Amino acid sequence: MEKETPQPERMMTTAVLVIGTGGAGLRAAIELSEQGVQVLAVGKRRKHDAHTTLAAGGINAALGTMDPEDSWQQHAADTLRESYMLADPHIVEIVAKNAAQGIDDLDRWGMPFAREEDGRISQRFFGAHLYRRTCYSGDYTGLEIQRTLLRRAQELQVPIIDSVYITRLLVADGRIFGAYGFDIVDGTPVVIHADAVILAAGGHTRIWRHTSSRRDENTGDSFRLAALAGARIRDAELVQFHPSGLLEPSDAAGTLVSEAARGEGGVLRNSEGERFMERYDPVRKELSTRDRVALANYTEITEGRGTEKGGVYLDVSHLPREQILEKLPRVYRNLIDMQMLDITKEPIEVAPTAHYSMGGVWVSADEHRTGVDGLWAIGEAASGLHGANRLGGNSLIELLVYGRLTGGDAAQYVQGLTEVKRDPAMVHEAREEMQALLTGGGEESPRLLQRQLRDLMTEHAGVVRSEEGLLEGLRKLAELETRAGHVTAHPDIAGFDDLAHAFDLYGSLLAARATLESALERRETRGCHNRSDFPEQDDALKGNMVWSPSTGVVFEPVAEAPEWLNKLANEWIDDSPEGKLAE
Repeated sequence: MEKETPQPERMMTTAVLVIGTGGAGLRAAIELSEQGVQVLAVGKRRKHDAHTTLAAGGINAALGTMDPEDSWQQHAADTLRESYMLADPHIVEIVAKNAAQGIDDLDRWGMPFAREEDGRISQRFFGAHLYRRTCYSGDYTGLEIQRTLLRRAQELQVPIIDSVYITRLLVADGRIFGAYGFDIVDGTPVVIHADAVILAAGGHTRIWRHTSSRRDENTGDSFRLAALAGARIRDAELVQFHPSGLLEPSDAAGTLVSEAARGEGGVLRNSEGERFMERYDPVRKELSTRDRVALANYTEITEGRGTEKGGVYLDVSHLPREQILEKLPRVYRNLIDMQMLDITKEPIEVAPTAHYSMGGVWVSADEHRTGVDGLWAIGEAASGLHGANRLGGNSLIELLVYGRLTGGDAAQYVQGLTEVKRDPAMVHEAREEMQALLTGGGEESPRLLQRQLRDLMTEHAGVVRSEEGLLEGLRKLAELETRAGHVTAHPDIAGFDDLAHAFDLYGSLLAARATLESALERRETRGCHNRSDFPEQDDALKGNMVWSPSTGVVFEPVAEAPEWLNKLANEWIDDSPEGKLAE
């Protein structure tokens, strides 16, 4: 029997629509509201539980409160160097230069930063930073940032709807005029007319089996929305794998064990009991950078020295119980809750886990415009800052800096508009796409196809890639894309989650294709991207893989950095672990 179509469509109008209610989206919405521009923020998961809340370690700015010799220029140099010179130097400069204002904004709005006895904001080392420049709030920094931004948005009476799933951006003659979606609770189709859209809907790390993202976030929504609207995707292949994700339980595979566990003295051992990091980085050992530790873990597992479940052991049981309870309270509690494992007595089984999309939508440096008139992208949805390795603490400051700058640019844009064209045919196309999923007779399940896609990406585009593996991944992907044409969503009494899963699948398939095709073209090993058939870095590939559905992959050389920045970035840095937390 044909399902009833949810009707009528709910119509909404705003000057600027922000898609995503995490830190990036909220900061942009706050800026627009402070400038007197009408704004609406929508998201597909509860605003108090956005992905930003999972960020633990801290947020970077060269305040010099602990090390007066620090500077924004040095912050920029550290960022560019650790990107393996693939970051856009202008974006790097903007973030470093504006970081202090981002911290000041949070401070003014009541962010409970850790402080020294004299009231200064405390700052600590993270890996690959020359100075102490990471501000923090215990090991809940992201959660406190989200709370702070939500409080400020509430003070400004910013309207936030956190149960709307956006399925399409609406474009007429190359210019944005809104978005189409549905209410996840009751399935009501939603048409939002907007003069501009800011895309802040995260990355694509959920397309791997082991990931620190939860199952309904970072599924590639931003990639698909932007690409179908005419934007391009940059560096989709550059994905940061965190060294230590849990293997169990299966529905939480990839949940992070904080790098503070290694920072406090935890050691990594293989199934033979060997402390293997001595072989990969004899000086820094467990306090080496993320890409190196993840590669070491992966190598131990693939060469047969992993555990029966496909991991390695992270052991803190030799540390004093009091130290673990004081310094690693969240890790201790999570392992008790998830596995009934007492980490003061037993080691933790971990494996590399997809953690952060360093690539994303192509954006201009100054204001993060996408090349589509009236569309911006920020946060993990965007690209350009991190290159082939992200510094810990940089993702949170990026949200603050470009949330403010992009919000300001979007405000100027809509205030200068004299007319907006709308195309009913685009609304009709989005409506038909959604209804086809609800009324189709296909027997494919979006959840099952998502699982198979995650297995595909883990096998063929994980920590180490090869041409043979990537081509096989593309072959399997083509089969999944065909089967996805026969997906039918089955809403039930609990809501329209199954329809959301179907669109998550669509986003994941597009993101997977962008990733596989870009990884195939990057025939080198650089940072997070390891090619077993091209183990050396290639200077000719110092640039970005830019992908779109119509053109495939196009290589674009990265912009040259100013002489002063190049000089600083190439200077020697003391990267010994002495006194430093892991990245």
